[in-house]
Amino acid sequence: MSATRMMILGLVQWMQPVHGYDVRRELLSWNADKWAHVQPGSIYHALRKLSEEELIRPVATEQVGARPARTTYEITDKGAAEFMTLLRDAWWQVGGSPERFMAGFSFLPALPRAEAAAALRNRIVQLTVGVQQLRAAMSADWARRKPSYVSWLWELTIDRHEAEMAWCERTAQRIESGERYMPDGGATPDMWNDV
Repeated sequence: MSATRMMILGLVQWMQPVHGYDVRRELLSWNADKWAHVQPGSIYHALRKLSEEELIRPVATEQVGARPARTTYEITDKGAAEFMTLLRDAWWQVGGSPERFMAGFSFLPALPRAEAAAALRNRIVQLTVGVQQLRAAMSADWARRKPSYVSWLWELTIDRHEAEMAWCERTAQRIESGERYMPDGGATPDMWNDV
């Protein structure tokens, strides 16, 4: 799953009609270039590709003075369905890079609250299994023949998983309590639930 693809589809749906520059500016304001590796130049390429795939469509092109022409996009029904598929995959599947989940979490309000809380608790279950596997590996005879720093890395992974598990539970409880996602007076996309 491409975090860039999901995030651009989500932002076009949120901000539509929207210029590529505004999508780029929004992603950079989230520092997505650092944690999701969404490079500014890849955004325009992704917009063209998503348009070719009929997941978004250009609705207008304008040119002001000597500036390059700017195309305005909106999401198609096919694109909205693709976004939700990618979003749910990011939420419900543990694995791959942490950026995948963080990209999915960026669109928290696009899921119903009950589903978001359930996905976080599912993540806890999957992380628990990972911790159990690492602990079993650390106590295996073959692990004793590995360099010490290998088990130290496993300890680090266990600590990170346990910290994430605690965070997932706290966040699920916040979601279930009805805590607002957006500050008062903030722009609220129509697609977002219970903000």
